[in-house]
Amino acid sequence: MSLELEQPDLNEQFEQLIEKEDKLEIREFLDHQNISDVAGLINDFPEYEAQIIANMAIHRAASVFKILDIAQQKDIVKELPSSKTAELLNELPADDRTDFLEELPKAAIRDLIKLLDPEERKITLSMLGYPEDSVGRLMTPDYVYVYAHNTVSEVFTTIRKFGKNSETIDVIYVIDEQGALIDDIRIRDVILAAPDKRMDEIIDGRVVSLNVHDDQEHANQVFKMNNRVALPVVDDHNILLGIVTIDDMLWVANEEFSEDMQKIGGTEALNEPYLDIPLFKLFRKRVGWLIVLFLGEMLTATAMGYFEDEIAKAVVLALFVPLIISSGGNSGSQASTLIIQAMAVGEIGITDWWRVLRREILSGLLLGAVLGMIGFIRVAVWHSFFPAIYGDHWMMIAFTVGFSLVGVVLWGTLSGSMLPIFLKKLGADPAVSSAPFVATLVDVTGLIIYFSFAYFFLQGLLL
Repeated sequence: MSLELEQPDLNEQFEQLIEKEDKLEIREFLDHQNISDVAGLINDFPEYEAQIIANMAIHRAASVFKILDIAQQKDIVKELPSSKTAELLNELPADDRTDFLEELPKAAIRDLIKLLDPEERKITLSMLGYPEDSVGRLMTPDYVYVYAHNTVSEVFTTIRKFGKNSETIDVIYVIDEQGALIDDIRIRDVILAAPDKRMDEIIDGRVVSLNVHDDQEHANQVFKMNNRVALPVVDDHNILLGIVTIDDMLWVANEEFSEDMQKIGGTEALNEPYLDIPLFKLFRKRVGWLIVLFLGEMLTATAMGYFEDEIAKAVVLALFVPLIISSGGNSGSQASTLIIQAMAVGEIGITDWWRVLRREILSGLLLGAVLGMIGFIRVAVWHSFFPAIYGDHWMMIAFTVGFSLVGVVLWGTLSGSMLPIFLKKLGADPAVSSAPFVATLVDVTGLIIYFSFAYFFLQGLLL
């Protein structure tokens, strides 16, 4: 039997320690676990989450706290004594602390900011002053900077002095006497350089920076395009204010993905875990879009009423209404989802609309042709078994269904692909042109296309 199987798992060990109520032993146990394992214990034992944080070394407690969900963070801070909360908040990196505080009510923010040390309070208030989704909310002021005239030897002295409290020392930032950013240098280049070499002899001038007011989604794209672990953040005068690291971007990407998925599903972004959001708030997030979509679907009933006489003359047309409108809605939903995803990851932009349109015209025709052929064959096969259903004009009905499917699917792909780009052009979030919204739009227009083809093929026969 392996040693791994002989040892009790973490949960069993933790339960045994809780029963003993030996705080010293609990602290020693927690401080010897991986940060992710401690977060796992908090997930498995939510009733002890505050005790787990309180019984850890403060720097490790901060490392665990910052990777927890916001709902867990709120619960922990509510249960911790104010002295422990003060320690925890002061130990948190400025960017993680700001992320947590911005999710709280204003009254709670005021109370917690009072617990911060003067310097940390100043930094936090400064970061909270930036727009909500800006890079300023993500940046940390903990970084290593040097001057262009510093030698490699002096740079190492600076790193030893300030590196411990920095977010990362993978990149060193070079500034001038006024604090303006000159360049950034990878630590590898510094290590390989001669000790007496100056920074202005090493820099290459290929610095990539973010503006403090840049949108976080834009920053995410810059990280992906430049393959960086950290990027400097400057103001409008190129003064270095802080840095943003790749771990912050991963959180942003995850949040953006969650929001987009929720919007594509036809609801507002929740911004909280599903099980933690109050029921009435969940209702408010969902009811708005449901009303909009319901009103849109009412137009479908209006369109059906407009063609009431035609349906009365040729009842058989009503049999294919669900088939026609669902095919158009499905093709529109497909196109909308593909385009929104491609725009989110930067594969296409507004200027690519013509290329997208050409591709979707061809795609729509091909997809519609396949469905149209299946629809035609379906009518033909059914007629061979049940001749009375479609009567003597079954061939024209089959052509009506087949050509309608081509038209509706083509219209669905065009609507689903162009609407997100159009909304982006207007400055709106493309994700709001969600699959349900596109499907509703195509349902109404699909009926018009269907009955237009019915007029063309069946006028003088059934109509």
